[in-house]
Amino acid sequence: MLAQYRLNLNPLDPSNASSSASALLIRAKENYGFIPNMFSYMANSPGLYATYIEGHDQFRHQSGFSAAEQEVVFLTISVENGCEYCVSAHSMIAEVISKLPTTEINAIRDGAPLTDVKLNELSVFTKNMLLKRGLPSQDDVKHFLAVGYTEQQILEVILAIAVKTISNYTNHLTHTPLDQAFAPHAWQDKNTSL
Repeated sequence: MLAQYRLNLNPLDPSNASSSASALLIRAKENYGFIPNMFSYMANSPGLYATYIEGHDQFRHQSGFSAAEQEVVFLTISVENGCEYCVSAHSMIAEVISKLPTTEINAIRDGAPLTDVKLNELSVFTKNMLLKRGLPSQDDVKHFLAVGYTEQQILEVILAIAVKTISNYTNHLTHTPLDQAFAPHAWQDKNTSL
């Protein structure tokens, strides 16, 4: 989903970004072998870019979720927010790096239940937290905890929502073109009602 209004900001690279954003762009190239288009647009706001990177890294390393579970959370949020760029990118990461089964990736992309009970509950809870604006019901939390997640991980879901809000909204407003690396996993939002 793309915003009706498109920001007139150009993507930046290490040569024309601020020193703090330039350092993050260089780090991205070292980590990924290329600078994802999303980061080139985020670099227009060094605070936004740094906040995204810090939150993303904290979620990846401190959430207590496995790599596959992290992708379930990120994909669920990105699908609900209609972010074609992030759904495509996280689909590739989920399949290639996190080894989430393709059937589970496709279920999230299609808004269908996952076959794995625990992963399905994680997706359902994440969606509820997002759509209910952080006001889960007693039953929402009960079901989440019943499959083995913790109250601390409720806070980690909030962190993931914050991180994905930054990236999803940036992509909506900049109409971020999909990187070639993610193209085989391209996803189009079927609910483009704006």
